[in-house]
Amino acid sequence: MKRRAFLAGGATALLGCGRDKRPRLNVYNWSSYIDPAMVERFEREQGVRVRYGTYEGNEEMLAKVVTGNSGWDVVFPTHSRLAPMARHNLLAPLDARRLPSLGNLDARFRRPVWDADLRWGVPYMWNATGIVYNRQQTAVPTGWDALWSAGLKGRMTMLDDPEDVIGVCLQKLGFPFDSVEERQLQAAKREAVRQKQLLRAYINAEVRDQLVAGDVLAAQLWSTTAAQAMRAAPQLAFAYPREGYPLYCDCAAVLRESKRYELAHEFLDFLLRPEVAAANARVADTATANGAARRLLPADAVLYPPDEIYARGVWPPALPSAAQRYRDRLWTEIKAA
Repeated sequence: MKRRAFLAGGATALLGCGRDKRPRLNVYNWSSYIDPAMVERFEREQGVRVRYGTYEGNEEMLAKVVTGNSGWDVVFPTHSRLAPMARHNLLAPLDARRLPSLGNLDARFRRPVWDADLRWGVPYMWNATGIVYNRQQTAVPTGWDALWSAGLKGRMTMLDDPEDVIGVCLQKLGFPFDSVEERQLQAAKREAVRQKQLLRAYINAEVRDQLVAGDVLAAQLWSTTAAQAMRAAPQLAFAYPREGYPLYCDCAAVLRESKRYELAHEFLDFLLRPEVAAANARVADTATANGAARRLLPADAVLYPPDEIYARGVWPPALPSAAQRYRDRLWTEIKAA
């Protein structure tokens, strides 16, 4: 299951009638990542209809749009996919003059490290990876080494995700999350293999129910899913490890193939309205990149860590192809060990 697939029970694809003569905008987004009422509001305001489809992972989206003839206008790639998509001529550069609501973005996202000029994507939603734990039955974890505790054998899990698992093994050893050095990556592999005998499973968002039930006492997990689990079970808490942790941001982007450039910008600017962004964050149950919208939402130190904790986070870049293939091979070897 992908990073947001756990939320897939909410919004469904919104498909317009074939006889509808209104102008059409084609939006392709992660599942349950928007309030359907906001899509309907945009349609009413603009006198258009939105063909809305969903996907469960970046690779699924990229497989559709890489042809340059996908039929979609707006997509929501994770921040690390923006630069490769731009290099492959898949994205249209954004026109800031058509996005007067950019000032509503939180200061953290107005000049992000992956796209400082907001040329290719508007930050939309974000999350992080940390440790969710049962505070009644385990010590408060301060670092990633807590997930190597023999006392938790069989009652802790890691994500079924090579980027996250190999990355935190690197961070535990004091290496960069996005290292491409063979020596460091081999050391991370050894850490993962050593840890594997202690794990209950490699599992993604499905672990939420096991945490709530008390079957799992600690897990490497995304902040969004952890926050959901914590609302269902007050004995759970969340920690951002001292060595650092990865951050991910999904961004609204316009495909170069789109023949609706102006309307696509109208949609992106609509998403930047505080009340719209807040409504979407409530439905998605995740963190919005919109600072004005955040002021309309309840405080949440898991979804929105304070500045001193946020500063420990890293935004993983897209890796060179050879390095990605090497990591994929290491992951296969870890799973087979």
